[in-house]
Amino acid sequence: MNLPLFFAGRYLFARKSHNVINIISAISAAGMALGTAALIIILSIYNGFDSLVKSMLSDFEPDILITPAEGKTFVPDGPVFDWIYGQDAVMNMCCVLTENIFVNYGGKQGMATVKGVDWVYEEESPVREHIRAGEFSLHKGDIRQAVVGSSLAYRLGLNPRFLTPLELYFPSRTRNFSISNPAASIESVNVWPSGIFSINSDIDDKYIIVPIEAMKELLEYEDEVSGVEIRVTEGCSRQEISSLVREISERLGPGFNVDDRVGQNKSLYKMMKYEKLSIFVILIFIVVIIAFNIFGSLTMLIIEKKEDIGTLRSLGMQESQIKRIFTLEGWMISLLGLACGLVVGIAFSLLQQHFGFIKMPGNFLVQAYPVILSVSDVAVTAISVAAVGYIIARLPVISLFGRNTSHRYRRD
Repeated sequence: MNLPLFFAGRYLFARKSHNVINIISAISAAGMALGTAALIIILSIYNGFDSLVKSMLSDFEPDILITPAEGKTFVPDGPVFDWIYGQDAVMNMCCVLTENIFVNYGGKQGMATVKGVDWVYEEESPVREHIRAGEFSLHKGDIRQAVVGSSLAYRLGLNPRFLTPLELYFPSRTRNFSISNPAASIESVNVWPSGIFSINSDIDDKYIIVPIEAMKELLEYEDEVSGVEIRVTEGCSRQEISSLVREISERLGPGFNVDDRVGQNKSLYKMMKYEKLSIFVILIFIVVIIAFNIFGSLTMLIIEKKEDIGTLRSLGMQESQIKRIFTLEGWMISLLGLACGLVVGIAFSLLQQHFGFIKMPGNFLVQAYPVILSVSDVAVTAISVAAVGYIIARLPVISLFGRNTSHRYRRD
């Protein structure tokens, strides 16, 4: 029989001579439960927003992007690109030509990142799911059209229902600059706005999507592109994508950069990772503060049970076993709160994840707060809160038993 555990269980549920000890213990357990539930719920909400941001980026950015290691453009030709297209994991490939361009629309000017795309992108791009006005169309007969980010469209006063063309200007690569006639050294093309899309503030503020032939005409290229975008089949795992990235990189050699989504947005993904870590650390610090209630209740319990301690010593119980009784007592308070908090946090997160009963205020992309419950978050939370509870339970035992408790608690 485990005597320390038996005594700790009896002390936990038995009435104390000082009712305040019961009250503080109950408050401690409730506080640990509240802290645990808050950890799981807030981390799950963060997972939801994190997934939402990544899903929106995935509709604009490819799973794999091939760009030149030096210079701005390259010609996507050769057996390697044929090999890539033949892989089962590859759903489609498209060529893009991207550059910062001066734009003019009805007398309003500004700089924009113009992305020229081929017919594959036009037919299969998920951007069409984010159109807020007009339609996703880059061709209407022989007329070249464009879709524009919502923030940029607002600044330019652009409306797809108007017949005003969007004028794109870029310095000529083949003609020298003329001081007497600067316009002669500027290339320009016109495209007509067909739609306005909204993905996120950064993309909406600067991007215009146009046919790649319009960009080649403007930049005076023939077969060159700035990148090849690859989208993988649905259900392809991260490990499969990473393996494909390594294989493509090895086949293309050092002259090309091959990046998955993390590689394309290193700073963003690193920032989101550190944000989640910061949230976790802050919430664990709050749990530590709450857990100090256990310190108070356990200290009072040790003082109250000094006669029992003397009796147990007289009966031959070792000092380490007596210390273990009170350590387990304090730890059981935190574990009781941990168990209740896990039940509440997991239940709330699952209900919100499946039913979305708490709605988002205002006009947002999703109607309810996005929540994704992660098993790893639950496991890390349980281990961390249990560790905090054990450490806090050890403190009063070390403090009081370390100061000559054998003399203080010896029976007269």
